[in-house]
Amino acid sequence: MPWNDNANPGPWGSPQPGDDGDRKDAPKRRPQGGGPRRPGGNGPDMGAGFEELRRRIGGMFGGRGPGGGVRPGAIAAIAGIAFALWALTGVYVVQPNEEAVVTTFGAYSRSEAPGLRYHLPIPIERVEKVAVTTLNRIDVGGTTGADVPQESLMITADENIINLDFSVTWRVQDAQRYLFTTRDAEASVKAVAESAMREVVGKTPLDPILTNGRGQLQVQTAELMQQTLDRWGAGVSIVEVQIRSVNPPTEVVAAFQDVQSAEQDRDSAVNEANTYRNRVVQEAKGDAAKITQSAQGYREQAVREASGDTARFNSIYNEYRRAPGATRDRLYIETMQKVLARSNKVIIDAKGASAPIILPPDVFKPRVATPSVSAEPAPAAASGNEASPPR
Repeated sequence: MPWNDNANPGPWGSPQPGDDGDRKDAPKRRPQGGGPRRPGGNGPDMGAGFEELRRRIGGMFGGRGPGGGVRPGAIAAIAGIAFALWALTGVYVVQPNEEAVVTTFGAYSRSEAPGLRYHLPIPIERVEKVAVTTLNRIDVGGTTGADVPQESLMITADENIINLDFSVTWRVQDAQRYLFTTRDAEASVKAVAESAMREVVGKTPLDPILTNGRGQLQVQTAELMQQTLDRWGAGVSIVEVQIRSVNPPTEVVAAFQDVQSAEQDRDSAVNEANTYRNRVVQEAKGDAAKITQSAQGYREQAVREASGDTARFNSIYNEYRRAPGATRDRLYIETMQKVLARSNKVIIDAKGASAPIILPPDVFKPRVATPSVSAEPAPAAASGNEASPPR
């Protein structure tokens, strides 16, 4: 029921006769006193205010009289405003750590770098932003205190079972492939990580995994993961694989500790044996070197002595050829001097002597040999006359 229906007056009564609102050509004037009042009240007439607003909007789209309609200018203005608002929906901002992927009717169109960008409004083009520099982390095998046996239990190359927990750090390398190749990239990375780790552990014995082989295990797993993801075209780059803990299953911890203790004892015994062997071998090598050096010194001494004797003999022989008699006498005297110098012999020429000859006791004491001549036991002293050897 319209409020301006005179036959059915509104809640505040029908309009007064001669009201200017009933004629189009009447000048619009505001009632005195701030608008119509409610009967019996002091507040403004809200219905009259809405009626005034309705008349103005109706005036924009045309009158109520014959031939009235929507004005073309109003339609163009509204259409222009709507189009401008629709066009402005294509303005977007790409953050420094993001890369924008623009699709045209659902198909890949282009990638945009960080900054203020624009795409055709929806539904023509759409944009998805991907954080390409953010490092993402996935834990396989559970977290601390909450292991997942289905992920952490693995079999080694020597058929031992270990409980291995590790983490994978990855980032988006190609935003286009990341969005359109895999449905759930995080689940794919986790599945590939678990599969790659199981394959590498299955080719590695238990001891390197528990001792000093973890670094190589991590590198091999990361390389295998990257190869698999590149083959899938996932657009993901593996940054690091880190093993958090490696332990035997809970059921065999006691037996495993016994095995570890036995291996430590074995290693200790082997180290002690190697130490003893090294000491004995070094001592033997030292003794052998000492004997070798002594033999070489003796050989050098013998060779030099023989060379000296040969040179002496040759010099004597040359002298003998010049003067045979003098050389024989000199050799005889030198030889007798050497022989008699080591014996307590007393030669007495007592021709024509009648009284006994008394010798002092010191004559019969052993003589000290010269340094150049080895000492020999001195024979008993002989008394009496001994003729001097003929010359």
